[in-house]
Amino acid sequence: MALVLAATVAAQDRAGVQLAAGSPFRGGVPTGAVSPQPIPLSIGDAIRQALDRNLGVLQADERVDRARGARWDALSRLLPHLSAGVTETRRKTSLEVFGFPLRGEFPRIVGPFNVFDARLFASQALVDRPAALDSRAEAHNLEAARQDYRSARDLVVLVSANLYLEALAASARVETARAQRDTAEALYRQAQDLRQSGIIAGLDVVRAEVRLSADRQRATAAMNEFQKAKLQLARVIGLPIGQEFTLSSVLPTVPVPDMRLDEALERAYRERPDVRAAAERVSAAETARRAVSAERLPSVNVNADYGAIGLTAASTLSTFAVTGTVNVPIFEGGRIRARLVEADADLRHRRMELEDLRAEIYYEVRSAFLDLQATGEELETATRARELAGQQLAQSRDRFAAGVASNIEVVQAQEAVTLASEQYIGALYGFNVSKALLARSLGAAETTVGSYLGGAN
Repeated sequence: MALVLAATVAAQDRAGVQLAAGSPFRGGVPTGAVSPQPIPLSIGDAIRQALDRNLGVLQADERVDRARGARWDALSRLLPHLSAGVTETRRKTSLEVFGFPLRGEFPRIVGPFNVFDARLFASQALVDRPAALDSRAEAHNLEAARQDYRSARDLVVLVSANLYLEALAASARVETARAQRDTAEALYRQAQDLRQSGIIAGLDVVRAEVRLSADRQRATAAMNEFQKAKLQLARVIGLPIGQEFTLSSVLPTVPVPDMRLDEALERAYRERPDVRAAAERVSAAETARRAVSAERLPSVNVNADYGAIGLTAASTLSTFAVTGTVNVPIFEGGRIRARLVEADADLRHRRMELEDLRAEIYYEVRSAFLDLQATGEELETATRARELAGQQLAQSRDRFAAGVASNIEVVQAQEAVTLASEQYIGALYGFNVSKALLARSLGAAETTVGSYLGGAN
């Protein structure tokens, strides 16, 4: 049993998809009403629901909206600004305050009187290099958010497919454990019959009962793991809380990509959305630095207003004003220099992120090729080992029934069948996940895995 557990853990650690404990891709937003009957859920259905309801995808979509809002906010500095206002004032004014030379009986106080003013205000930046560059930087950030959204969808396709395959593997372990339990029960009854006939000793009956107890425990543990795997899948794809579902054991065959390592790397560097997002962030940081440097340049603005003013609304006269302003920065107290230091640091950070990502992709693609080759060979070996273990068990049972061997040989054959079955399930799971991981490392999880598994929108 220890060998079986070790084989299971090793296969899942190598081929599985690892997510951080607090990752939003572990959660989903439940939607819809619970059906009283279990619903059939294929792997394509799981992928589609995950793309619609997974929390990580939904949050990535919201980040695109926020980036779009930031881009419009930056662009607004270059667009015309219009506003309108109506005021009506009752005033009493001192003429001396405004410098009128008052002599003799000329009144020093005027009013009270009314002033009515209805006016339209407009402003436009004619030359504003920093604003133009800030808008361009936010455009790069918006494109980076869009690529992050694509990357999130690719990851969700991989996560949901992986969890579905894990659930299928757990289901296969349940069936295997039940079959081995049934075999152990048959062998136990056979041992009792042979003991009553005086062919074998009582120790053989004890061994058979111990084996039966272990297989019953294993069947219970396998069912528990299967139910937890289904719960985890339902959580990620956002099924309604409490919704029961059944899995489809029929999986479409996903072909292995026919390409060399150098071709795969070139494709990954060119098409992976996370690489594109990192490159867009580098461009955004470069443009933002240019925007800070451009703050030393003059800017030109035009402000205008047009309206009607008078003592009353009925006696108003049309007036307007147009003002052109040239702003020339002379001394900013070191503010621009400080912002340039920050912009340079941010640019270096973004460039290091891009180079680190390119290195990570290299190792991911190479690891995916190695895992794909290894799991393919393991699957072939495990398939043959399972056939041989079944033949070994059948022969040992015949020898035990004929009284030419003890049930130690049968118990050992049962252990071989258990290990071979577990290795086959783990190898099949690992091979399927390795193909999905390779598609993910190439930046084509949604288009490749989704198209073959029926999960593409």
